[in-house]
Amino acid sequence: MSALQPGFDEPVLDAQASFRAVLEAMSRPGRIIQITAEAPGPAPLNTAAAAVLLTLADAETPVWSDAGPEVAEWLGFHAGCAFTRAIANARFVLATGEVPALSAFDAGTEEEPQSSATLIIQVESLVAGKGWRLRGPGIEAEHRLDVVGLPGDFVAQWQAQRARFPRGVDVLLCAGDQLAALPRSVTIEES
Repeated sequence: MSALQPGFDEPVLDAQASFRAVLEAMSRPGRIIQITAEAPGPAPLNTAAAAVLLTLADAETPVWSDAGPEVAEWLGFHAGCAFTRAIANARFVLATGEVPALSAFDAGTEEEPQSSATLIIQVESLVAGKGWRLRGPGIEAEHRLDVVGLPGDFVAQWQAQRARFPRGVDVLLCAGDQLAALPRSVTIEES
C-alpha cells in the first residue's frame, strides 16, 4: 500500500464520525463502540487504530509506534504527525505487538495532567458483559469488559498508575473496527 493512497474514504465525514466515536468511548468507559469510517491503513493497522490516529494525530502530537516504516510513512503523509524514538516524548503511542509498560509513558504533570500520553493498543477482541469490572465517571454502577490480547500484568500496572491520579495514561483499545476506552479515572478489577 502506498502512503499516497487515501486514509479515509470521505476525509471530512469519516474524521467527524471517528472523533464522535472516540468521544463516546471516552465518556462511556469500557463500552464497545463501532467505527463506521473506512480507514484502510497498511498492515498491521486495524480499522479502529487507523481511524483513531487519522482523527487525533497531527503535527503537534509526536507519535511512537511499533508498527513499522510503512505505517509511519502512511500516518506521516495523512496526519502530518512526527514520530519520536523516545516513548516518553510521545503524545500518542501505538502498540500493535508487545505493549510497553504504562510507567514508560508521559503521565503529564500535576498542573497539566492533560499533557499525558494516550496509548492506542491493538487487541485481539473486546467482549462486553464479562471480564473486568470497571467503575468510575461515565459508568452508572459497573461495566464489564473482557479484553483478549493484553499483557497478563496489565491490571496491576493500571492499578499502580491510579496512585498518580490525576496524572496517568488514557488507553484506547482497538479490535478490528471496534473501540473501547479506559480513561485514567476508571478503576479496573479482575473478575
